[in-house]
Parts: sequence; structure tokens; C-alpha cells
Amino acid sequence: MKLWEGRFDAPTAHNADLFNDSLPFDCKLWAVDIAASIAHATMLGNCGIISEEESKLICEGLNGIASDIAEGKLEIEGAEDIHSFVENELVKRIGDAGKKLHTARSRNDQVATDFRLYARGAFDCLTDSLVWLVESLCDRAKAGLKLIMPGYTHLRKAQPMCAGHFFNAYSEMFLRDLERVRASRDRANVMPLGSGALAGTSYPIDRDITCELLEFDRPCENSLDGVSDRDFVAEFLFDCSLIMSHLSRLCEDIILYSTEEFGYFEIADAYSTGSSIMPQKKNPDIPELMRGKTGRVYGHLMGILTVIKAIPLAYNKDLQEDKEGFFDAEKTTINCVNIMAEMLPNITFKKERMARSAEAEFCCATDVADYLAKKGVPFRTAHAVTGKIVRECIKNGRTLQDMTAEEYKTFSDVFDGDITEVVKAKACADARTSFGGASTESVKRNLKSIKKRLKQYTD
Repeated sequence: MKLWEGRFDAPTAHNADLFNDSLPFDCKLWAVDIAASIAHATMLGNCGIISEEESKLICEGLNGIASDIAEGKLEIEGAEDIHSFVENELVKRIGDAGKKLHTARSRNDQVATDFRLYARGAFDCLTDSLVWLVESLCDRAKAGLKLIMPGYTHLRKAQPMCAGHFFNAYSEMFLRDLERVRASRDRANVMPLGSGALAGTSYPIDRDITCELLEFDRPCENSLDGVSDRDFVAEFLFDCSLIMSHLSRLCEDIILYSTEEFGYFEIADAYSTGSSIMPQKKNPDIPELMRGKTGRVYGHLMGILTVIKAIPLAYNKDLQEDKEGFFDAEKTTINCVNIMAEMLPNITFKKERMARSAEAEFCCATDVADYLAKKGVPFRTAHAVTGKIVRECIKNGRTLQDMTAEEYKTFSDVFDGDITEVVKAKACADARTSFGGASTESVKRNLKSIKKRLKQYTD
């Protein structure tokens, strides 16, 4: 039975029913719908809008439905949406008292409340997954404290750095994501229940009761906004999109660094696949697929932004399109974050290759210029001198590391014998002791700070 069919002389066309029904996807809301209905029925009884006996009977009936669904004894079917299913089932079980549940409530504020309750849980699950990922990155950063690798700009070798610096950079990204997710959850934790269809209700309800029972921070202050606001959906999808963007960057680096051309990392067999024709292949399909799923989540964000663009107040059926993209982005993002957290500990460092590469292609050239500048040579002059050294090395197939102190002195008499130690990759990396720098000590400080900031999401 449809909850609204009394107004109509003829049934809805079959195709229109199929087009209109949301039960195939909003069935996910059954637990929060029942929880919100129990809170509403409790409030109605406390306020004397229905009798305490009726309130108790309704709550017992709803708890029975919840138990039966959870145990697989009750199939969710035969209604246009989850809200209708629960109410129809309640009336079947307890009779006319069940018809009083919807007193002082509209499906508009019911749907908005249910979805916020569900979204709150999704924000929490996403937070837990991000915490796990940052913990995995911290473990990798700790393992990389004694290792040196090249850092890049423009995908060209730039300067040597402690390998832990690489993983800490991604921890910083995901810590920002955690901050956004928490702030978004706080903004979402406002209760629409009691807004009615759009204008509130004439019944003497007490919204503070339902607010407390459902653990919302406060009830919404404008009923029009309460039933039609889907900012929290857009914020969740934006948060997911940025998380996927950061994941895709990490995936790209892992893919590149595990190629034969780079050879810094090796992805474990458990997170790789082979080729049906080339027996030698070991493909990074897991990070590639994760990288590809980023566009899918972006699409859901654009979808909700388009749905809410220029939509008039208050509730409109367009808003039924708020859930499928949310559910898919939630599943996709959390799965991707979790599998990355699992995969990271199974990445092996190719230490010797990383160390050799950190000295190749003149990665230490900046330190040659800095060496001269620290001895009083104007930096631009030092830069030009170093450029000439690099050009001469390229011409003769030499490196900065195999040049002698005497050869350096032919370019500037400021060079001393210690220049041959300065141009070693580890020395270059460990010279970057500035706050936030790439030296081992700076990376240790950064790692300690990351773990401290992460604690606020675990305490």
C-alpha cells in the first residue's frame, strides 16, 4: 500500500511505479529509518501526542522489524521505498496503533533525517579507514628513515631526500582529508526531524527529545532548509573526491617507482597480476584500478552538484537522486583507502637502486652551488659556476661524485677538499635540516608530529 494513495482514483502506471520506486537502493537505510522512527514515537508518547501505551507498542514493533531484518527473517520488498516498507510492516504487526507513527512527521523530514543519520556513519567509517591509511604510511616512513631516494620536479630528478619524506608527504595530504571529513560530519549532524513537509507542525512536539535520542548536535532552525538541504551529500562527495585524488597521486608514484626504469619499489605478488600472453609480466593492476576509480567518484560529485543546482524550495523529487551516487562513492572510496592501507606494508624497497639513483643525473648540483654560497660567493655566481661543472661533466661522461677536489678547484678556488663529501647523496639529504625539510632528523620530527595529530581521531 502506498502511504499517499487516498488522493488518487487510479493506480500509478506500472512503468511510472518502476521509475519512481527507490526501494532497490534506499533499502540500505532500514536501520537508521527504524532508529529515527523509534525516537519519533518515543517523543510523541512523552509529549502526550499519542498515549504512552501506543508509543511503547510502536517501539516494540519497530524493534521486532529491525531484529527480523538483521537476522534475515524479513525480506525488504513490496513497497516504493524503505520508509513505506517499515510503516506498512509495522501496521501489519500491531494494527491501527502503527498508523499513528507518522503523526507530526512528513516523509520529507523523515527522509532527510534518515539520510543524515546514514551519512554520519559513513563519515565515521571513512575516518577510520583514513586513520588506518595514515598509520600504514607512518610505518613506511619509519622504515625509510635510513634510506635515500631522489625527489622529483617535472618528473626529472631534483634533489636527494630521506625516503621517509616521500611517505610523510602523503600522510600530510590524508591528514587534511581527515580534518575535512570531521568538519563535514559536524555540519551534517543537524536534525531535520520536526520540520514536517516544509513548514513545521501544529502538534506540540519537543524536538530536543528526538535530537538527544538520535545524538544530533541540534535541530535545524529553518524547516524549509531542513527538508531540502543536501549540502552534506555534496560535502561527502567532495571529501571522497579529494581523497581519491590524493590516492591516485600515490598510486601513480607507486606505479612509476615500481617500473624497471625506476626500480625503487616492488609491489608484492599478492597485489599484482600477470599477462595472459607475456609470461614475464608483473602488472600493478591494483593501484591502476584505484587510479581509474577516481573519475567515477568525481562523476558522483558532479551529479549531486547538478541535482541541487537551481532547485526551488523546498523538497522536490529530484532529491531522490542524492543517494545512489553517495552509496557508490562511499563504497568505492572506503574500499580504495582500505586496500591501499593493506598494500603499503607489502611494498619492498630496492635500497641500492634508490641510493644510486639519488646521486645520478646531478641530483646534488644544488649542494655544490650552496657550498660556494656559504663561503661568500653570490648565489647567482655560484649557480653559474655549478652549471659549468655540470656541463663539463656531461661532455666528458663524468659525475659530480667521481670528480676530485683538484678538479673542482679548476672552476673556483673557493672549493676545498671537503667538496667530495658534500656531493654524496646522503650528505645532501641530511643537510636539509630546516623545519619540514628532507633530512633524516627533519623527517623524524615530521613523523612524530603526524602521529601526534593522528591521535585526535583515535582517542
